[in-house]
Amino acid sequence: MADRFVTVSLDKRGVHCTAKLLDDRAPVTCAAVWEALPLGSDVYHAKYARNEIYALFPAFAAEEPPLENPTVTPIPGDLCYFTFSDTELGTSSYGYDEKAVRGRRTVVDLALFYERNNLLINGDMGWIPGIVWGTVVDGLDRMAEACQDLWRAGAIGETLSFRRE
Repeated sequence: MADRFVTVSLDKRGVHCTAKLLDDRAPVTCAAVWEALPLGSDVYHAKYARNEIYALFPAFAAEEPPLENPTVTPIPGDLCYFTFSDTELGTSSYGYDEKAVRGRRTVVDLALFYERNNLLINGDMGWIPGIVWGTVVDGLDRMAEACQDLWRAGAIGETLSFRRE
C-alpha cells in the first residue's frame, strides 16, 4: 500500500500540518479514520495530558478499532484515537457542551500531541491508552505555535479538521 497522508488544521488560525498514516502499525484505525474523512469539530486543549489538542466526534467506524499501537506517553507529532462513552465525558467537570457528548453511546476523540512530556492519565479514570494512528511529517513547528496560542488565548470558535491529502 502506498503511503497515505492527512492534513490537520486549525481552521480559524489558518495553520495546518501534514501527517502520515501508520497503516503498518494501526491498520484498522487508519482504515476507519480514512473512510470517515473529512472530519472537523470544535477544538479543545487538554487539561490532563498536557500538550494535546483534540476534537470529539460521533462514532464513525462500523466497529470500534482494537487497541492497536497503544501508548500512554505520546510524543510530539503523534495523532491518537480514543473512544469514550457519553457517561465517561458527561460530567460537568470536563466542561463539554451537552451537544458534544450527550446521547452518543460512543464518542471518538481524535488528538494531536504537539510537544513533549505528555502522560495519558486522568484523575477520574486512571490510565487512558490511545491508539497512535499517524505521525506529523511536516509543519509541526507552526502547529505547535498555534496550539500554544490556543492554550493562552482560548479555543472558542476554533475548529480542528482532518482531511485527506
